[in-house]
Amino acid sequence: MGKDVSADSFSPRDRARYRHKLQRCLDTLARMLADDGFSFPRRHIGLEVELNLVDDRLRPSMSNSAVLEALDSESFTTELSQHNIELNVPPRPLAGKSAIELEHDLIGYLGEADRNATAAGARLAVIGILPTLTQDHFDQKWITNNTRYTLLNDQIFAARGENMTLSMDGAPLGGHNPERLRTYSESILPEAACTSVQLHVQVAPEEFATHWNAAQCLAGVQVAVGANSPFLLGKALWHETRIPLFLQATDTRPEELRNQGVRPRVWFGERWITSIFDLFEENVRYFPGLLPETDSEDPLDALEAGQAPKLTELMLHNGTVWRWNRPVYDVVDGKPHLRVENRVLPAGPTVLDMMANAAFFYGAQRALAEAERPVWTQMSFQAAEENLYAGARNGFDAQLYWPGQGWVPPDELVLRVLLPLAVEGLRSADVSEAAIDRYLGVIEQRCLTRRNGAWWQRATVTEAEDRGADRDTALSAMLGRYLELSRGGEAVHTWPVDTA
Repeated sequence: MGKDVSADSFSPRDRARYRHKLQRCLDTLARMLADDGFSFPRRHIGLEVELNLVDDRLRPSMSNSAVLEALDSESFTTELSQHNIELNVPPRPLAGKSAIELEHDLIGYLGEADRNATAAGARLAVIGILPTLTQDHFDQKWITNNTRYTLLNDQIFAARGENMTLSMDGAPLGGHNPERLRTYSESILPEAACTSVQLHVQVAPEEFATHWNAAQCLAGVQVAVGANSPFLLGKALWHETRIPLFLQATDTRPEELRNQGVRPRVWFGERWITSIFDLFEENVRYFPGLLPETDSEDPLDALEAGQAPKLTELMLHNGTVWRWNRPVYDVVDGKPHLRVENRVLPAGPTVLDMMANAAFFYGAQRALAEAERPVWTQMSFQAAEENLYAGARNGFDAQLYWPGQGWVPPDELVLRVLLPLAVEGLRSADVSEAAIDRYLGVIEQRCLTRRNGAWWQRATVTEAEDRGADRDTALSAMLGRYLELSRGGEAVHTWPVDTA
């Protein structure tokens, strides 16, 4: 989301030109799909991690420009708030020992970032939502100095016409009544509280629909098993609070449009698809442009000239419709390809946990996509969406629907059904047995113990409060212990519950 755009305001003529170019891009994409105009030499995966910076008091450190300058690496870039940076890991094949190599690379990248953050007076925190955020950190002055971020903020609020409402009811903590959050924001910076891991998998055009549908089926299970974002603004909310927070923080709809059923820009979708074209066409049909910039390329002319069109307007528009499983068109070394970008998972707690989450997703997605009788032909799209919100709200305490199983908790669903499928999918992709055992073994133990990052955070805060700490003190102590254990590298299901 950090690509620069013009600081000029957008006129009605700009919007008309942008709408015309979007349709031109869609027509070009349709022709490329019909003519088999995509590169798919081998299955590649990629990974992005959004990161927090904290100071010596474990509060957000608004120092991303200093840290990025010290890093001086193309692998790291800005994010929306000045207390965020993002790591983009180079893509690689899924097969063989690539996952283990990726784990080692991630450890190296994050170690390098932490060292440079320390030199700038900050520390790295890999966590879904930073629990020490306060309302003051949502002040517009903390938006990263990038024209696109400021324009996006202004355009969302212009479309909405009123302050952002944050409203959530939490899952009960420690036997107490559920906690409630009701507040407002004058910027989109609550979105920056949501730090995620984004998993990419390159697929052939004819395989895209099955892989996207499979990813949609898995979304609820992923967040339930991998939840790591239980606190926001001092409140114990959903186990994966990123899910409702991201939706509300980028909502362009005032209450009246929500009541009319107008679609939100953070969107699960509304139907199973048969082609990637369905998703791009929906984006254009349903959502007005937030950043209606155009370039000089005519995509059809470029295609007829034997070039890979950039489809700039379509990609910019796609970047402002935040699907939990996003379609991606990209051109690398002059060759176009397609990817599924899975966006439901939080950052952290450790590199090992993130790799386990990734391996589970890649394996289960592949197995479901290649099944003779697809699971999405046996369940409604609405059931998959309800699974997402149930898993995000309640974590391991959720009840999820799955064909042939009925309503089951996520740990049972994984252990009985999805973990064997993930093994099968990874083996089908020629992933080494060492990688399969290492990462899926973490998922198995996490389900057997029913302990993920959200469980540990909630249990640790409860333990601190039971010993007399107030909420702010408990959250700070928990975060300090979290950072210590996270650097140790052991999977979160093994972490002790204490703040000592």
